[in-house]
Amino acid sequence: MAHAKTSYVCLPCRASYKQPYGRERQRICPRCAEPLLHVGSAFAAPPRRDRAAWRTLSLLLHAGVRFHKSCCGGPGYRPRTVREVRERMAYAKRTGEPFAHALVRRDVP
Repeated sequence: MAHAKTSYVCLPCRASYKQPYGRERQRICPRCAEPLLHVGSAFAAPPRRDRAAWRTLSLLLHAGVRFHKSCCGGPGYRPRTVREVRERMAYAKRTGEPFAHALVRRDVP
């Protein structure tokens, strides 16, 4: 039986790769030889030419947000624009909520 694949991302190349999951080995980008980031199996990569979407993705990944499936479906809400990320970061600073939690909020009060 084949193992399920999960997504890995190279932010400098703006590329995504589906590979079998395994903690024992580091994945390397075939284009630039930098380490790939494990982002989860529910990840859908934006188009390579969409720089704003990749910038938003970079902010999410550096804050610790990943795209793993939950028991009830997909990964839940994830911001798609830099403006949405800024709103949630400002909310986190005001309230003291951790950035990773504030970034996955659907609505910001």
